[in-house]
Amino acid sequence: MTMRQQLMDIYQRLFDAFGPQHWWPGQTRFEIIVGAILTQNTSWTNVARAIANLQAAGCLEPDRLHALDAAELEPLIRPAGYFRLKAKRLRNFTQWLFDEYGGALETLDAVETRRLREELLGISGIGPETADSILLYAMDRPVFVVDTYTARVAVRHGLIEPDINYEQLQYLFESNLEPDVTLFNEYHALLVRTGKDFCKPTPRCPACPLNDLPHEIHIEST
Repeated sequence: MTMRQQLMDIYQRLFDAFGPQHWWPGQTRFEIIVGAILTQNTSWTNVARAIANLQAAGCLEPDRLHALDAAELEPLIRPAGYFRLKAKRLRNFTQWLFDEYGGALETLDAVETRRLREELLGISGIGPETADSILLYAMDRPVFVVDTYTARVAVRHGLIEPDINYEQLQYLFESNLEPDVTLFNEYHALLVRTGKDFCKPTPRCPACPLNDLPHEIHIEST
């Protein structure tokens, strides 16, 4: 079985078991971007509360959020945790958007994906996973998002070595799958669901949809 066949077999099993995950929640591109930044090191439940605060305050537009100072923004996003740090990251993003693109998200559509990714990574506080989440979920670019859950499933199923880095893991998926936004979206969401429910640091293999595929049980230290 080729790597592409293995990856698609895993995808199909997870999709058959869980169905569509409807990622990423958000009414607008900007809301999705804000969510991608706020979800660092916290649960989506907490992020949703922070986004609801921003929505109630009428601040889920680039110009409105950009106009807030730290004292106004921090209380609104407090539920997401690390609110001072995340307020700086949100302001870093909007500052870049206004400095480079006049505050208009639609102007990003004309920017080539690789260049846009490099620019996002140049914003303080935006790492690879956040940048790729923005590209995939907000900008509809065929960029595969990987995370701890992706790595854990891939390692335990012998697709990669344990010491592989972010770019190598991303390349594994991007080089073996069609560059399809819908596929990449759903696949990442399904891997997160698998990691949260079954492929935990101490795995729950018997109930996992991938249990009858060859795999090794690695119990991670906590």
